[in-house]
Amino acid sequence: MNENKCNFCGSTEYEERRTDYLYSYRGNYLLVPNTPAEVCLKCGMLYYEANVLKEIERRFFAIQKKQEQAEKYIEIPMMNYA
Repeated sequence: MNENKCNFCGSTEYEERRTDYLYSYRGNYLLVPNTPAEVCLKCGMLYYEANVLKEIERRFFAIQKKQEQAEKYIEIPMMNYA
């Protein structure tokens, strides 16, 4: 059990899980499967550690600058909301 309260519902009950995280910056995206997160057991709100998000951001920019290679590329369909 986490000592912190959920910002959405106020619950103090969390569970550690792995989830997909989609990082976006100026129309570019990085999908990060298996990202560690804490999930509120009452409402499902996701919380990520700051060091996890900083590492995702670091890797995103390293891939953009061609300093690192992505494991693979996927195609994402896009549609504007009318």
